[in-house]
Amino acid sequence: MAHDGAADEATTAPLLASAEKPRRNMYAFGCATLASMTTILMGYNLALMSGAQLFIREDLGLSDEQVEVLAGSMNVYMLVSILAAGWTADLLGRRGTLVLANGFLMAGALAMSLGGSYAALMAARFVTSIGVGFALVVAPVYNAEISPASVRGVLSSLLDIFVNVGILLSYVSNYALAGLPLHVGWRVMYAIGVLPPVFLAAGVLAMPESPRWLAMRGRQADARAVLVRTSDTAAEAELRLEEIKRVVEAPQEAGAGVWRELVFQPSAMVRRILVCVVGLNFLQQAAGIDAILLYSPLVFKKAGMSSSSAILGATIAIGVVKTCFILVVSFFSDRVGRRPLLMASSGGVAVSLAALALTLCVGETSPATAAACVAFVLASVAAFSVGFGSLPSTYSAEIMPLRLRAQGASLGMAVNRLTCGVVSMSFISLSSWITMPGCFFLYAGLAATACVFVFVRLPETRGRSLEDMDALFSK
Repeated sequence: MAHDGAADEATTAPLLASAEKPRRNMYAFGCATLASMTTILMGYNLALMSGAQLFIREDLGLSDEQVEVLAGSMNVYMLVSILAAGWTADLLGRRGTLVLANGFLMAGALAMSLGGSYAALMAARFVTSIGVGFALVVAPVYNAEISPASVRGVLSSLLDIFVNVGILLSYVSNYALAGLPLHVGWRVMYAIGVLPPVFLAAGVLAMPESPRWLAMRGRQADARAVLVRTSDTAAEAELRLEEIKRVVEAPQEAGAGVWRELVFQPSAMVRRILVCVVGLNFLQQAAGIDAILLYSPLVFKKAGMSSSSAILGATIAIGVVKTCFILVVSFFSDRVGRRPLLMASSGGVAVSLAALALTLCVGETSPATAAACVAFVLASVAAFSVGFGSLPSTYSAEIMPLRLRAQGASLGMAVNRLTCGVVSMSFISLSSWITMPGCFFLYAGLAATACVFVFVRLPETRGRSLEDMDALFSK
């Protein structure tokens, strides 16, 4: 009988082990996909101005200064919704805030397509910016909170994948609609973005609320149900729930108290986290990627390209490269880690932009210099996309304590967008002052600074639970 019992035990053990064998969680993947798809419209609206400005300038008679303010204003405007996104996400939930974001994106696209003056277009950009700001902050927070630790890097990178899909679609729209009458073409480009938010909002309503938000609202049973469906194993779901409950039940202040703890009276640990979040988000945009995305037609003209169709075709290549190389993050962020990808990415951007600046220094333009310019632009975009493009938002959401996460993500994104606004609203003027090659030498230096910053300041977060990050910064 003892032998039979041992045999039974031996037979049963593998079955129990297989019951807890981690599985690829397709439900979590589906939820993260729906949340991330809102950012397609963000990428579309931000990059569409790259080609549309050529036609808007001529149609409405805008000056260089008006064009660069119109192109970059959305990054400054969205500070309003970025700073309000944490409070809104805590009040309405992550899902409700994403639905609201889609509503603003639809209204903004409609207003842009109907705009008849510079003032009307600026107002339309403001409306669009509200939706973009909400999506930028809340989508990565939702993805980080819904995803199991084993694939959080992959699922969080969906955000940037869809941003890049939107950028690519905007470049294709520029190229495909460039042949329409001047007064009509750029309006159709923006009108295309009116209907998609309706369908995306319906999709968002079909996905569950964040388990952390549910737990913060005292809905423990609902939080457990979501965690069971989004974790690799039932045991992991229970562990995640216990960690969330422990953090939620810890004494903490709300509202103004959160901002006081985050900004005005931070602890030593929170200060270290803020340095990482603010520094990473600042350097990501200070390296000048938006100058390339928005003003690449001007860069290509400077290099000797004169055909509008060739210039807009080259911008499509930018979109294709950016979209393809972002897949590197999806495959390797959970295998290689965040730090190696961030260092390789920022270092590659520094080298590529320095080479681009040297190419633009050539006195006489030729087909060879134009081809080299396009090649180095593509190289810088590829290097940016393999880590520096998407990982800052993922990293920021990972290292922020739960009680500060929504507001902390808002603060990091506010710095990110403000820096982006300064870069995009000053490129034409700065090029006139220090020359275009001088601009790219400056951006290359800032990208090199980012590489050093990641090496010195940022700890690795791969594979850690969100509730376990405090240990990284407690020393």
